[in-house]
Amino acid sequence: MNGFLINIVRCRKMIKSWVINKDKPGNISILNLFNRLSKYITTTTTSSPSSITPIGNSLDSESVHLSNQVYDIISRSKNWNENPSLLKLVPFITPLHVCNVLSHLNLDARTALGFFNWIETQKQRYKHNVRSYSRLLVLLIRAGLFSDAKNVRSLMIKSCGSAKEILFVFEEVRKMNKASEKKRLFLTVRCYNNLLMGLAKFSLIDEMQTVYSDMLNDKISPNNYTFNTMINVYCKEGKVVEAKVYLGKMLQAGVNPETFTYTSLMLGYCKNKDLDNARMIFKQILQNGCHTSEASYDTLIHGLCKDGQIDEAFELFRQMPDDVCRPTVRTYTIIIKALCGLGRRLEAFNLFREMGEKGCHPNLHTYTTLIDCLCKEKKLEDAHSLFNEMSEKGLVPGVPTYNALIDGYCKEGKMDVAFTILSLMESNGCNPEIRTYNELINGFCKAKQVHKAMALFSKMRERRMSPSSITYNSLIQGQCRKGYLNNAFRLLKSMSEDDLEPDQWTYSMLIDTLFKEGKVEKGYAFFRSMKEKGTKANEVIFTALIDGHCKAGKIDIASSLLEEMIAENCLPNSNTYNALINGLCKEKQIYKAANLVEEMIERGLEPTIFTYTNLIDELLKNGHSNEEALMIFERLLSSGLQPDACTYTVFIRTYCNQGKLQEAEDMMVKMINKGVQPDVVTYNVLINGYGNLGSIDRAFGVLKQMFNAGCRPSVATYSALLKHFINDTRVKERSNNDGLDLATSSSSMDISNVWKILDTETTLRLLEKMVEHGCTPTIDTYDSLIAGFCQGGRLEEAKNLVFYMDERGLLPNEDIYTCLVSCCCKLGMYTEASALLGNMVSCGHLPHLESFKVVVCGLYDEGNVEEAEEVFSRLLQCDYNKDEVAWTILVDGLLKKGHADRCSKLLDIMEEKGHQPNNQTYSMLADGLPDGAII
Repeated sequence: MNGFLINIVRCRKMIKSWVINKDKPGNISILNLFNRLSKYITTTTTSSPSSITPIGNSLDSESVHLSNQVYDIISRSKNWNENPSLLKLVPFITPLHVCNVLSHLNLDARTALGFFNWIETQKQRYKHNVRSYSRLLVLLIRAGLFSDAKNVRSLMIKSCGSAKEILFVFEEVRKMNKASEKKRLFLTVRCYNNLLMGLAKFSLIDEMQTVYSDMLNDKISPNNYTFNTMINVYCKEGKVVEAKVYLGKMLQAGVNPETFTYTSLMLGYCKNKDLDNARMIFKQILQNGCHTSEASYDTLIHGLCKDGQIDEAFELFRQMPDDVCRPTVRTYTIIIKALCGLGRRLEAFNLFREMGEKGCHPNLHTYTTLIDCLCKEKKLEDAHSLFNEMSEKGLVPGVPTYNALIDGYCKEGKMDVAFTILSLMESNGCNPEIRTYNELINGFCKAKQVHKAMALFSKMRERRMSPSSITYNSLIQGQCRKGYLNNAFRLLKSMSEDDLEPDQWTYSMLIDTLFKEGKVEKGYAFFRSMKEKGTKANEVIFTALIDGHCKAGKIDIASSLLEEMIAENCLPNSNTYNALINGLCKEKQIYKAANLVEEMIERGLEPTIFTYTNLIDELLKNGHSNEEALMIFERLLSSGLQPDACTYTVFIRTYCNQGKLQEAEDMMVKMINKGVQPDVVTYNVLINGYGNLGSIDRAFGVLKQMFNAGCRPSVATYSALLKHFINDTRVKERSNNDGLDLATSSSSMDISNVWKILDTETTLRLLEKMVEHGCTPTIDTYDSLIAGFCQGGRLEEAKNLVFYMDERGLLPNEDIYTCLVSCCCKLGMYTEASALLGNMVSCGHLPHLESFKVVVCGLYDEGNVEEAEEVFSRLLQCDYNKDEVAWTILVDGLLKKGHADRCSKLLDIMEEKGHQPNNQTYSMLADGLPDGAII
């Protein structure tokens, strides 16, 4: 109720913050919005979990009617099973209806039993629930049909598929057993054992102890099944001491342990990583006159593998045939998984092939293990081939299999393929779990497509999946990466409403983004408010804070924070020192940075590649000799670290700046020979180096290397290439006209002017030159070139390239459309931007909400109300998160621009189309503020 009153107050605040003219057509009164909000809050509060009737406790009117129809037919007709009316109802009868029919206590017991058995034969995959069994038992016992009742009771125990069901049966069976008038239904040892095994499936040990005590009280002697079940359930939990108590009782009862008993004990010891005792039990199997089994071997092999003792496990595996034990698919899979985990993929695949040769067919788990291994090693094509092979063999992929593939493609940024696999998963009737969504959400956020991640967040909600801290952290990081800080803080609020506590990553991401956006004071205030709330900062949060101050050039504060961190007994890690070292290097304080490295080492922290690269970079940038930098490089190598692309690029850039292109090329070769692949920055540096020397053909040669290596050129790549291409063309033209020597010409153009003066003809010549050098332009090429033109406001040239693409059968991708829309908006061409958004959606792309925001606001600014509302209605047909739509378009768009009346109208449209924002979003709108966040 308090929350409701607060929102009423917030709604009234709108009178002050929103200036709405009630007389204007299309405007909505404040009272209207107040009523709408009140209705929404009433709806949400009355549908709280506590007021929802649990499924299974009641039926709706239609279901009751169907149940009564069935009851009438079977209770009044001798040949009810031939009744046409009943046969028509069969497809609609569920266990809930059967339960309702059997609730009629005046139903003849034999008729009830006949119907109970008959309905199971009439429907494929039909399964009675435990309540149906319970209702039937009541009828059978009242009729004195004890023999039938015993059979039904056994079936009821075996039918349990969840902990909830077995607990219900546990209570029912015990009540039945205690009722003195039903002595003929006393539990037998077999029935007790079935009940124990049912409880053991869900590790319900307390209830199992109760059942065991009931056996003794009923003077029922436990047998080997009883003792083995008790020993096994304790061992599965690693409770060997308790298991051995039952082993003692087993021996006292004169029951000899079996292979299963020993195997259970081995399992318990393996769970506790007590492999010495596990080995000892394994030896006792033969010593005590039992035979080792495949399960015995599997248990010990699995224990050894989990402990990293793969070679000993392999020896045990090879001795199995000598013990007349044939390795099973589980045996092979255990070792294959262990080999994959240790990076011994080739050995794992050798064993996989051996399985087939020995007639042991891999199962779903085997394939999933190998697919996961290939994905982790970025061999996605091989993983997909194995997936297809598995499907061709009739094995149906499960959630873990799909998850492995989705995770692999997400980590490589191939989100289109990952999303296709999700669609395949759903079409095959395999329901995604929270991990599936988390992987996709994280992938989209890393690819800076947070709007798609938020759309998946909506799907999770629709499927009644509760988001985890991982879900929220990925989304908050995604919003931060795009610079949507307000949305990140809104998600922080939603996180709290879902009873999830922000962790170190949540706070560090928000602090880091505040500093990156130059909001130093707010970032520091957020940090302090966090501490005031009792949240203790750890090394991750301190590191983010230190890094933020360094990037803001506040080295002194960053240094004091390091001291504060140490004073609070929060030990800095390598990343903490690296942040400060990087800041000192940027401030040209190389010697202080070097001293900090020494302090770092004194604290027992190893410098990282980033540490050394920062020092090398600073030395080379500030005129120190190459030899000094190479000495640091040698120290890096001697520490056992492997330089990365950034380290090598620092040297390559310096050599290029010094005109030493051969040394730069040599360093590139050295880099590749060491297994380090150059990145886009490395190639850009080399292209620029050759361009500066007038070696334009060599620059195109580097571009060819990029293409061959699968490294996607960026806008910066083409900017550098075009700069030198244009300069080269100018030099040649002047040479032809004036007789100048090419090498001595001073004709030059700054890279920042490239996209301002570049024309379509020169661009097409560049594309021809690329083809001459074996670099066939791809969609990515056009994407980068169009992005360059759009950044320079050259819309016509960008459109010319789109037409040129179309002539070659290439369709614009999502990035190209986004650039064109953004360029149109910069030029105030909102109607054309609107048309582009329409084309984008019709081609199956999901535009960024930011694009829609700018277009809708721009159209309103022009007075084009009808078009703005049409664009907004169009976006609601897409799979956006409804709250993010309201945050971006309504709150950060219209409210910030003073269009409160338009905001209210669009909120109407949202509701009419069933896009109801949540309570938090309504409060934000009611407040009429640009954001409801801390910042």
